[in-house]
Amino acid sequence: MTFNNHQEAEENGHNHTDVKNISSTRLFWVIVLNFGITLAQILGGIISGSLSLISDALHNFTDAISIIISYIAIKLSSKETSLIHTFGLKRAEILAAFINSAVLVGISCYLFVEAVKKFISPTHITGSLMLIVAIIGLAGNLISIFLLESHSKQNINIKSAYLHMLADAITSVAVIAGAIGIIFFKIYWIDPLLTILIGLYVLKESYSILKKSTHILMQGTPTEISIEGIKANIEKLDNVKNVHHIHLWALNEDDIFLEAHVELPDVMLSETCEIKDKIDEIVRKYKIMHTTVQFETDVCCNKNILN
Repeated sequence: MTFNNHQEAEENGHNHTDVKNISSTRLFWVIVLNFGITLAQILGGIISGSLSLISDALHNFTDAISIIISYIAIKLSSKETSLIHTFGLKRAEILAAFINSAVLVGISCYLFVEAVKKFISPTHITGSLMLIVAIIGLAGNLISIFLLESHSKQNINIKSAYLHMLADAITSVAVIAGAIGIIFFKIYWIDPLLTILIGLYVLKESYSILKKSTHILMQGTPTEISIEGIKANIEKLDNVKNVHHIHLWALNEDDIFLEAHVELPDVMLSETCEIKDKIDEIVRKYKIMHTTVQFETDVCCNKNILN
C-alpha cells in the first residue's frame, strides 16, 4: 500500500515565484549592461592597444552568456508539469548553476595562464584610456551586483550569476589599480599579479557552487538532513516496526523528496492513514514536502536502511 504526499507551504510558494519573477527582470538588465561593458572594453582595448582590456571584455562577454543561461533556466523552471516532464523543468536552474560555475573554473585557469605570459612578456598599455574604460566597467558591474545581491542568498542559480558580477567588479578594481600603477610608476607587473589573486578568489567561490550543484544533479542526499535521524524518528511511532529502503534527494534547492518502505503489523487501512499523517508531520520538520511511503507487513527480505 503506497501513499503519496506533495505538500507545499502556500506562502513559500508565493515567495519563490516572486523571487523568480523579480530575478528574471533584473537578470535581463544585467545582460544588457554586460554587453554594453563588453563593447566599451573591446573598443577601448583596440584603441589603447591594451590586451588586458580585450581579455577582460571576453570575460564580460562570457559572463553575459552565462547570465543568459541563468535567465533561460528561470523561465524553464517555472514551466508546469507535463506527461513528458512530470517534475516540470525545475532542475534547469541547478544545471545552469553547474554550467556557470564550471565556466568560472575554466576562466580562472585561463587567467592564471595569461598572467604567467604577462610576467614573462609585459605588454605596453596606454594607462589613461585603460583607466577610463575600467571605471566604466566597474560602474556597470556595481549596478549588476546591486540588482542581483538581494536574491543571491535565496537561489543558487542567481548566486552563480551574482558571483560572476562580483568577480568582474573585483577585476575592474584591479584593472583600475593597474592603470594607476602604469600611469604613475610604470609598474607593468602589477597587472598579472592582480590577475592571479583575482583568479584564486574566483576559483574558491565557484568551486563551492560547482560542488553543491553537482551533488544535487547526482541526486545526493541534502547535506543538512540525516537519513538515520528520519528513520529513528519514524520508528518511534506506534505500530511502526521498521523503516527501510529510504531514498532522499533534492530536485532543486527548494523541493526535497523522500520515499521509503514502512513495515507495520497487521493493521486496518484507517490506521495506516493516521500513521501516514504522523510521518508527514515528522518529515516536515526537515523541510521535506514530497513523500512517498509504501506500507507493508513483512514483505521485504532485505530491510536495510538502503536497498
